Amino acid sequence: MRRFSFVSMTAAALTIGLLAAAPSMAQTPQTTTAPASKMAPAPASKMAPATESKMAPAPKAELLDLNSATVESLETLPGIGKAYSAAIVKGRPYKGKDELVQKKIVPEKTYDGIKDKVIAKQS
Repeated sequence: MRRFSFVSMTAAALTIGLLAAAPSMAQTPQTTTAPASKMAPAPASKMAPATESKMAPAPKAELLDLNSATVESLETLPGIGKAYSAAIVKGRPYKGKDELVQKKIVPEKTYDGIKDKVIAKQS
């Protein structure tokens, strides 16, 4: 019996010690303040036109035709410089815009950046 009471007393003491230490081991709440750049936008002025919509679609950009574009206009595409634009003009005509990669005119990564901005129109 003596052993049982010693084990019981030790278990009880450990339990009480852990319960007493529990609040000090808990995480402290963190108070956060929003930085100035994350503040809500200022309300629209009363002078704004009534026809302006908050969900107006972005204007559709006109696609650049690979078969008729000039070297200068091709250079405006992201990732296309003088060398790639000259190679595009030299490789004409194209049946599809994906031929830029198939014919190894431009690398795949560059093509991924321009594929939504170009088209290959047939005459």
